[in-house]
Amino acid sequence: MEGMSGPHVIRGSVSLPEAELVWRFSRSSGPGGQHVNTTDTAVELRFDLVRTEALPEVWKQRALERLAGRLSGGVVTVRASEHRSQWRNRETAAVRLAALLAEATAPPPRPRRPTRIPRGINERRLREKKERSQTKRGRSPKNWD
Repeated sequence: MEGMSGPHVIRGSVSLPEAELVWRFSRSSGPGGQHVNTTDTAVELRFDLVRTEALPEVWKQRALERLAGRLSGGVVTVRASEHRSQWRNRETAAVRLAALLAEATAPPPRPRRPTRIPRGINERRLREKKERSQTKRGRSPKNWD
């Protein structure tokens, strides 16, 4: 696949290995007139996540867990058919797959450490509640007997 815009980097020095990408082309719907009926512009890109050697083992496990709903037999599939040229659809599919894998292999966020509410703020809130309560109590009729 000479001429493609270089390796599609997932993160750091890890990129999608060209040898492990499986491309499939089909006729695309949409704009293009008669051209659309004669050329295979829609692109389907498949990447075998289970058998790949390109990803570190930790990343692979993370991706398998996070993409479990998208996998079919351990293979992740991305489609692109929005452009009229196969070339641009190939680029779009590769970029989309790299972005999907980058998100799926990202380290989990640090756990949130709950913050304490300052005592002054809590006291002020309780004081304002009491004042509001007094105001409302003052509005109610005392003895209507």
